Amino acid sequence: MSFFHDRRWKTWLIISGIIVLSLSTAYTYYVTDKLAEREHNTIQLISLVLQDLNEADEEGTDNLDMSSNIHLDVLAGNKTIPVMLVLPSGEIESQFNFQPENEVLDQDYLKRELEKIKKKGYEPFEIVSYIYPNNPTKKYIYYKNSKLLQLLSLFPLFQLLLIATFVAYGLYGLNAARRAEQNRVWAGLAKETAHQLGTPISAIMAWISLLENTLEKNDANQEVLEELDKDVRRLNLIAERFSKVGSKPELKNVSIVDVVDQALDYMKRRASRHVKFIFDKESLPDLKTRINPPLFEWVVENLLRNALDAMDGKGNIIVDIYEDGSKVCLDISDTGKGIASNKFKAVFEPGYSTKKRGWGLGLSLAKRIIEMYHKGRIFVKESKPNGGTTFTIQLPK
Repeated sequence: MSFFHDRRWKTWLIISGIIVLSLSTAYTYYVTDKLAEREHNTIQLISLVLQDLNEADEEGTDNLDMSSNIHLDVLAGNKTIPVMLVLPSGEIESQFNFQPENEVLDQDYLKRELEKIKKKGYEPFEIVSYIYPNNPTKKYIYYKNSKLLQLLSLFPLFQLLLIATFVAYGLYGLNAARRAEQNRVWAGLAKETAHQLGTPISAIMAWISLLENTLEKNDANQEVLEELDKDVRRLNLIAERFSKVGSKPELKNVSIVDVVDQALDYMKRRASRHVKFIFDKESLPDLKTRINPPLFEWVVENLLRNALDAMDGKGNIIVDIYEDGSKVCLDISDTGKGIASNKFKAVFEPGYSTKKRGWGLGLSLAKRIIEMYHKGRIFVKESKPNGGTTFTIQLPK
């Protein structure tokens, strides 16, 4: 079985995408947690440095000079983590990395940022200032994640979108490959069928010509020869239809009413007497559209044949043609077994059939003929189990 016909490839593609996403997301969260922990430790170190500076300032200038170089290097090393020093009154005394140093402090902006930090539940680091030795003052260090950490935390979402896009394009590409493979098989099968039919049809036509010259001229023989000639013409028409599958057919601006009427006449002669065909040709407008008569007649016959099979030899088939905006529409309804709503699209898939005989290619080929060659649509308009079915064909007017 071809890989494209094995439905499991979709499942494996989706599972592979989920596994890749899960592994990469887990690793991203691991790296994010480590980076967040590192930034937390950095701010903790900064708080200790500031506390040391305040204590050194309390003890005397000599001690401050001895430690200031190392401490200032630690403070200057923070180039990415936004930090602010806040007084107990809520006033922001200083900030790092919230805005460029050469800009005037925007207190309103900093207060908004401070509120965002508090809402996220971050606990500030506390230090004690000894600017006034007899009245030490507490200060609070608030910080938020660096831009790198913020972007990294969004990476799983980006990965999800990226992998979902990859899976979607993968499914689309594999579906397109499967359809292309199916199209090649159908076209090859149809052309080979037309080729194989050509030789016996030519032989039968020669035998009919011989019989016309050798049989006795009477009404009975003439009737037999006429019926044989009709059947041979029908076989020739079928071979012509098959030969057109896979190649671009010629479209003609013809009356759709006349084409449908011809298909109905052919099917009426082969239907049960208990089947009633309802087609009010005389009351319909002469609607013309660009179609290939042999192929379109084939589609109509296929829909009528399916309707007859669904009714088990008795019931009504109603055919209606009408305009709908810029489209010409054909409805073919029956009073048969109906189709479950979850099978409306499945009936057009190759191989789908509820009958013991046949390959299940009729509606699939009909869809190809209508949509690829005539730029129209064919679909199940409505159906109910044991309540009949209506197929609709829409064509550009």
